[in-house]
Amino acid sequence: MIRKLLVLEDEDSIRSFIVLNLERAGYEVLEAANGGESLELIKKNRDISIAVIDLMLPDIDGYEVCRRIRAQGLTMGIIMLTAKGQESDKVTGLMIGADDYITKPFSVVELVARVDALFRRLSGGVVASEILASGPFELNLRSRELKKDSRKIELTQVEFMIIKTFMENPGSALSREDLLTAVWGKDYICDLKIVDVNIRRLRLKIEEDAAAPKYITTLWGFGYKWEG
Repeated sequence: MIRKLLVLEDEDSIRSFIVLNLERAGYEVLEAANGGESLELIKKNRDISIAVIDLMLPDIDGYEVCRRIRAQGLTMGIIMLTAKGQESDKVTGLMIGADDYITKPFSVVELVARVDALFRRLSGGVVASEILASGPFELNLRSRELKKDSRKIELTQVEFMIIKTFMENPGSALSREDLLTAVWGKDYICDLKIVDVNIRRLRLKIEEDAAAPKYITTLWGFGYKWEG
């Protein structure tokens, strides 16, 4: 996978600092100062692996940029930067397709570590042509595609990793900590809420009725189980 990133941040000093440190970490970095500029760069660079997106922008906000990326079916990783501490802002970002978030102020070490971790997940090795099947679902690990009754379901990279973990462990009780480690990595430090929000988003895509799920069931006070 190409180590190409996009950094969308309207404050020049912050953007330059982020770009400098990501380049030192070995990434090719494109930069944009507003939402419109970022979407033009994405249109011309379909091989971008990860976009680091600030939420508060002067034109198109980060939420809308994320929505437009996902509306195009692009599966690049998305990390959102936000100065807001409210839980609802984080949940909104995750629900519209972000893979991770970092709250300002943050250390550049933390940002590079989050980018590295997401890049490893995106480029993780899979066995060519391997397919996991469960009930009406088929997950192609090579193309990273999920089909339900032969109909393709668009997934973000985090959603792919979650469904892969479930289908590799059918009928097993998986705690939120188990899922956090399997999908985000054992060194990832974050509120377990990120697991619940991504499960909610995934249910909206694969369940007939997300309010009464039959494939991803909840184990109250513990975690989740795959009932494929």
